[in-house]
Formats: sequence, structure tokens, C-alpha cells
Amino acid sequence: MAVSVVILAAGQGTRMKSKTPKVLHEISGKPMLFHAIEAAQKLSDDITVVLYHEAEMIEQQIIKNYKNIHFHIQDAVNFPGTGGALRGIKPRHEKTLILNGDMPLVTNEALHKLIDNDADITMSVIMLDNPSGYGRVMIEDGNVTHIVEQKDCTSEQLLIKSVNAGVYAIDSGLLTRYIPLLDNDNAQREYYLTDIIKMAVDEDMIVHPVIVEEVEFKGVNSKLDLSNAEEIMQAGIKAKWMMEGVTMRLPQTIYIDCRATFEGECIIENGVSIIGKSILKNAHIKSNSIVESSEIINSDIGPMARVRPDSVIQDSHIGNFVEVKKSILNGVKAGHLSYLGDSEVGSGSNIGAGVITCNYDGKKKYKTIIGKNVFVGSDSQLVAPVIIEDDVMIAAGTTVTHDVTKGSLAVSRVPMKIVANFFYKFFGK
Repeated sequence: MAVSVVILAAGQGTRMKSKTPKVLHEISGKPMLFHAIEAAQKLSDDITVVLYHEAEMIEQQIIKNYKNIHFHIQDAVNFPGTGGALRGIKPRHEKTLILNGDMPLVTNEALHKLIDNDADITMSVIMLDNPSGYGRVMIEDGNVTHIVEQKDCTSEQLLIKSVNAGVYAIDSGLLTRYIPLLDNDNAQREYYLTDIIKMAVDEDMIVHPVIVEEVEFKGVNSKLDLSNAEEIMQAGIKAKWMMEGVTMRLPQTIYIDCRATFEGECIIENGVSIIGKSILKNAHIKSNSIVESSEIINSDIGPMARVRPDSVIQDSHIGNFVEVKKSILNGVKAGHLSYLGDSEVGSGSNIGAGVITCNYDGKKKYKTIIGKNVFVGSDSQLVAPVIIEDDVMIAAGTTVTHDVTKGSLAVSRVPMKIVANFFYKFFGK
């Protein structure tokens, strides 16, 4: 059965205590809302995101990253609440799945449990030892009879452990008929989506509960929730890649972006961060190094190195305290304490300690091109734009300010001067 998906993302998220809209806070490299959108895309070609607080900002971010997403702006002044969020939405398919934009851990398999049945309404239910903060779900004879929000619960209802996880699959015809009938006669003066459960029960409709895992339907409402969700998602990401053959030393100390991919036999040591859409193939990333949105092929990085975005490093050794930014390195050795920014370095070249490509003049960035079999001596500065052709030697301490032709030696030094007995004169000894 075809299904439409509505993602609720209109709330202010005041408990996040942040100027950033709640659903744009990132988890493992993507805003939490994006995780919900991608789960929805696996199920449907009719996805609507409901917005209100910072609607324009959120919509712009979605449009930059996804196509064919519909937007609905909630009239939160006149129709606040989850029921009000659905007013005016017209699903294209006969069943509608309602998700929350602050549930980044929900899986495709869990959502299929909700949509793969013939009930008029299917709702997600979690069994909690401590159900405080959740609406309680009343279940009799295997079906839901009604839901009571915590603020409206009696003392007996507060003891019930079955709680509403907030995700529903509803016959679209019922949804469009029931939403205009909702009222706000409750403690919060809001229009509750949960009230349609009672409407359906009163009409002898089948409301089927599906028991789901709390971890998959975990909502994020605070920075603490954000941190907990990050840990859960990170554990899943690392488990997946270790099962694919990636070696990780002390994986609990490693961060891997959800967009990163690995091929071949990779080794990731403790304290490493793999950020952005990085691609690692037969790579060894050593302790406390960072790789950002770059490609590492048959190479080792670190320890304590940083590869910044848009770099491609192949068949190379990048040692400790080396920083590479927006550069292409192929068959290169840069053992330690160097900066290679906006550069191309050919095979067989060696970059000495303290070498810097001076790529920025205060206004613009410029490129340094280093050919094959170039030896760059320690503490040299290559002032871009500059081309160093193949088979060149750059003497230690040289400042290169113009191109160097093939086979040459470039030297730029102040002659050394020795003043005899200066030590004794200076210290009066």
C-alpha cells in the first residue's frame, strides 16, 4: 500500500536553550530532521514537513539537501498542538504515516511495523518502567481505547506503563475527516492529535498498538537528549563498519560521521574523528587525527594530523602535526610539522619539517603546484602562486617566491656570520 508521510517539525524546542531550531541540531553529521526525512524517503514519494518556528530557515536547509519535499506552515496561533499541525494537509495516498522531526534514531524496519497492517489506525507504544512525561495509552483486548496526556491523567492513569511514542499510521480518509473535528478542551488549550483515537474507537474503528523499542523512537528535547542520541547513533555506525571489516582501536573514543564510507581494510585508532562525506580506502588513520570531507586512499595519516575538506591523499604518508587543506597528494611523504594548503604534490616528493605553502595574501587564496621527485627542505616557505617542477631540490630554510624549473636547486639564505667570543662579552665573563 502506498503511504504519505507527514513530519512534525513546528515546535520551538525551548528546552534546547539555543538560537538554532531544535530540529536543525546535528547528530552524527546531519540535522536530526534530516535523519527523519531520509527514513521517510525510503517509504514514500509524498512527504510533507510541518513548520512554524523559524520555518524559513528550516525550509531553506531542507531545499538545499532534498528534492520533492512539501511544506506546510502550521497556524500555531489559532490551532496550536499536534492536531493543529495537521489542519489543511491533504495526503496523496490512502495511508498516512505521521513522524516527529526530533526522532533521529527511528529505523525503516520499525516504521514498516506500523504501516504493514490493515488497522484503521496503528500507533507506536513504548513500555516504560518510569513513564513520567509521556501520554498514557489505554489498551483493552489488544486494541487501544484512548490516550491521555500526562497533564490530564488521573492518579491511577499515571501508574500505567504503556506510553505513546508519538508515531502513527492512519487511514488518510479518517485523518482528513477527524482533524477538523478536534477541539482544545484540555489543560493546555491545544489541539491534540491523540484525540482522534477516541473518535476512531467511538466509531468502532480498529486502533492497533505496536510495541516499539524506546531507543528507536527516542525524542530529542534537550542538549542531554542530543548527547544521548549521538552516543546511540555512533554505536550503531561503528558497529556497522566493524562488521564490514574496519578495525577500530577503542571505538568508544572514535567519532564517525554518518556520511563517511570505508572500503577495503581500514584501521582507525583511538581518538580519531572522521567528519563529513569522507571516503577511506585501505587507510590507516592514527591516534587523535581528524579527516574532514576528504578522500584517503592507500595512505596513513597521523598521529595527531588534520586533513581538512576537499583533500585527496593517495599512496602517501602524512605524519604527526601535519595539516593538509584542499590539496591533492599522490605518493607523497610529509613526516611532520607541515602545512600544505591549496596545493598539488606529485609522486616521490618529500616535504620536510616546518614546510608551509603560503596560500593566502590577506585577500585571496593561491595555489602551489609541486611536481614529482621534489625534495623540499625543512623550514621552507613556498609563497603561492608558485610552480615547482619535477626533480627539484629546495634547500632548508628557503623562501620560494617564484617558479623553479626542472632539475634545479633553489636556495635563499642570509649568509651565516660568526662573532668570536661574543658569549663572553655579552655575559661579562
